[in-house]
Formats: sequence, C-alpha cells, structure tokens
Amino acid sequence: MVDAERVREPAVELLRTGGPGAGPDTGVPEPAGARRSTASALLVAVRPRQWVKNLLVFAAPAAAAVLTHPVALARTTGAAVAFCAASAGTYLINDSIDAEADRLHPTKRLRPIAARELSRGLALGIGTVLLVCALAGGAAIGGLALAAVIGAYLAITLSYSFALKHVPVVELLCISAGFLLRAVAGGVAAHVPLSPWFLVVATFGSLFVAAGKRSTEFAQLGDDRGEHRAALSWYRERSLRWARRLSATVTVGAYAAWAVARAAMTDDRVQDGLLLVLSVVPFAVAAVLVDRAIERGHGGAPEEIVLKDHVLQVVGFLCCVLVVIGLYT
Repeated sequence: MVDAERVREPAVELLRTGGPGAGPDTGVPEPAGARRSTASALLVAVRPRQWVKNLLVFAAPAAAAVLTHPVALARTTGAAVAFCAASAGTYLINDSIDAEADRLHPTKRLRPIAARELSRGLALGIGTVLLVCALAGGAAIGGLALAAVIGAYLAITLSYSFALKHVPVVELLCISAGFLLRAVAGGVAAHVPLSPWFLVVATFGSLFVAAGKRSTEFAQLGDDRGEHRAALSWYRERSLRWARRLSATVTVGAYAAWAVARAAMTDDRVQDGLLLVLSVVPFAVAAVLVDRAIERGHGGAPEEIVLKDHVLQVVGFLCCVLVVIGLYT
C-alpha cells in the first residue's frame, strides 16, 4: 500500500516550487529552458501514448472470433482510428479548459497548453476539426449506429470537461463510460452482438480503471487535492479502494462466466473450451497486478501500467494466447 504521507510531501513540494524540470506528463527530466516547437507541442498534446486505450475497440470482434474476416477487421480498425481522432480532439479541448488548474499539478503543468507552448485558440481549432472528422469517419465506416456511439463518447467527454468533472461519482461514471463506449464501438462497427457478460466485463472493468485513477490522484496530491480537482475533496481513500476492488471482483467473475458460457459452445472441441476456461487464471492475475500498481501510485495513467509493467505484459500475453487458440483454432 502507498504511504500517503511519504507520497504527499514531495507532491506538495512540487506544487509549491514547480519541480526540478520534469518532462511532459511523465516526470522525465528535460533540459532547463527547453521549449518544444509548435508541431512537437501539438504531438504531445494529442497524447499518442494514450491511444493504446483505443485497442478496446477490438475487444468485442475478438471475443466473437470475427477478426479473421477481412471486412470485419477493416471496419474495426477504421473505428479504432476514428476513436483516436475523437480522443485526440477531446484531449486538446480538455487541456484548453483545464490549463489554469493543470499549472497547479506536479506533472500536468508541463502539458503544452498549460506550459504555454501551444495556444488555446490553435488547440481548440484543431480539436474541433478532429471531432468532426471522427464523427464523419464513424458514419462512413459504421453508419449512424457507429456515429451515434462516437457522438455519445464526445457528448459525455465534453460534458465532463465543461462541468461534470466537478460532480463526485458522476465524474467517475463519465471516465468509465469513455472506456465502455470504446468496447461497444467495436461490436457496432463489426456488426457483432454484445453478450450480457461482455457488457458486464466492459462496464465494471472501466469502473475499476476510473477508480484507480482517482485513488492515485487522491494519494499523490494530499491535502492540496481539492485545489486541482474539487471532486477529490469529497472522496475518501477507503471508499475509492472499496469501489476499485468491488469492480475488479465483478469484472473477473463476469469474465469467468463468459469463458464458461463460450466454452460450452465448443462441444466438438473440448480442448479449445478448456483453454478458454484456463484463460480466467491469467485474467484474474492481471487484475491483481493492476490493483497492486495502483496501490504503488501508478494508476494515474492506466496506459503507462500496460506499457511499462513487464510482468503484466507477460500475463496479458498468456491470456490472449489462450483466448485466441480457444476461439480461432
């Protein structure tokens, strides 16, 4: 478990002094006085590392075993690209709105707009263009249904940026909805039905990640948490931990139910069904590893856990191998 006092002191000191020149969003040191060009600042501002979240678009088609069909794969890939444009646009708009608050955060203060390396006007203009492209791309790929899913994502995300981020619990649900809608978009794009168990896994898995983000911020920002995000003053460490672990338990349980139900459909391939059931083990281990990473204070950027935790990568790869063999052989 993270020692709150030990984490809080350096975080508060960073808020007061501006820190020792940490790099954008990651804490990586950069040379004193270094300033990014407009193009580099724009690239950082659209957060390409966070686009890994858009791999969730492939979840439903993968679970339905249709990714070997060229049309389904092409439509799913197009939907993922549309979500990359949508998320990039919302990041630009969100950072334009949050620039003043971000300047009080130990790492977010180095985001290009907060650091005054990218003008708000330019960010808002490019962000708006990206949102329009995302909606148009979604309509071209998956018709009105996919455009509606992307539109719902944009509506929730922008509502969060403008107002809902100040409302406790509601702001958690907004973050969760962003992950859930990505998963739903894949099924809509590939025209595959979404099973109830899949929706439960996606819903509570999303809540697990959202609660993890808030748990990390709650610990790292200490008594000054309310200055950066007012809703954090309402939460308690115990309630966030309870929400995180309850949602993780439901996610693993629902995944196990899906695996057993899917295995029952492979009566003539008993071995494949067994592999699907066995995939529950690494899936559960992955949930535990993510929760431990959150306890260590690494949950503020979920994509960083996936990209940097090598043990989690191995466990996740094993789970994927078991599922792929069980579904596609």
